[in-house]
Amino acid sequence: MDGVPVLPLSVLEDGSRTWDRGRRRFGELIREHAHREPSAGGDQGDIVEILFPELVHMWGAEILRGVERVARENRVGVVFSELGFDRATAVYLDDSGGQRGQDVLSVTFLREGQREQLRAQGIPFVVFDPAEELAEDVPFVSATHWKGARAAVGHLADLGHRRIGMISGPDHSFCVARVAGYTSALQEAGLGREPDLFLRTELTREDGYAAARELLSRPDRPTAVFTASDMQAIGLYQAARELGLSIPRDLSVASFDDLPVAAWMDPPLTTVRQPLTAMARAAAELALALGSGEDVPQTRLDIATSLVVRDSTAPPAS
Repeated sequence: MDGVPVLPLSVLEDGSRTWDRGRRRFGELIREHAHREPSAGGDQGDIVEILFPELVHMWGAEILRGVERVARENRVGVVFSELGFDRATAVYLDDSGGQRGQDVLSVTFLREGQREQLRAQGIPFVVFDPAEELAEDVPFVSATHWKGARAAVGHLADLGHRRIGMISGPDHSFCVARVAGYTSALQEAGLGREPDLFLRTELTREDGYAAARELLSRPDRPTAVFTASDMQAIGLYQAARELGLSIPRDLSVASFDDLPVAAWMDPPLTTVRQPLTAMARAAAELALALGSGEDVPQTRLDIATSLVVRDSTAPPAS
């Protein structure tokens, strides 16, 4: 890699409020990197940087944990940054001594032209849980979103629920896959997807709350709801309490992520375990392998999900 083993890991989340600023910084970094002489530090200067658009939820801590473990095993450094909702952002970091050392590039969104720029400079990149369909030559680590969602909704159907709603997320590819899994499970159970039981919103507690208030206030409300994220489920719990609904007596809830908070909720949340720490480990290992010039036989990985059944789901009231 021209003597510069730069090891970026990109964590994608949608947003476009500062796209122009991010685009300018991306170009600046490429120009700086193109004219920098490699430092003599060898592997000891390698850094894995994770750039988060916003580091406010527990999923970020799980990702950091996975990357840090790999970095410690390989004796490399870890840096993380939060730069807002840039659709394309690049960061050039000086080393701790103030002199130009190993450069670290991390991006939250990469257009095709930008990926070509990175390749031209020998800068490897790995996309973590991509929010869009990627070209065949783009390395990524994701999870089995379709299978996980299908398992959760199938569990609700097996309990006897026939009106199963969903609070989905934006049109990210992983959210689309979760919706497809929801639809497939309904079809498998002989149920049709009812438009009035499906809402799309952001993957936050606040948006989950607002969507749940709307969904659960309808005269013919669902007896079970599958949310696209645990954060949405937290908001749904709040809305259900305010409307006088008991979980799971009046409403069963299943979700996706299995963040640590899922086991602490009252009642503990049935959810699909997205192995964020394992995914982060795989992404960091892949980035390190690409940065060292290893021959990597597989650069597109889907890590298996699993359903964790807790106390938030039960058969519908008679």
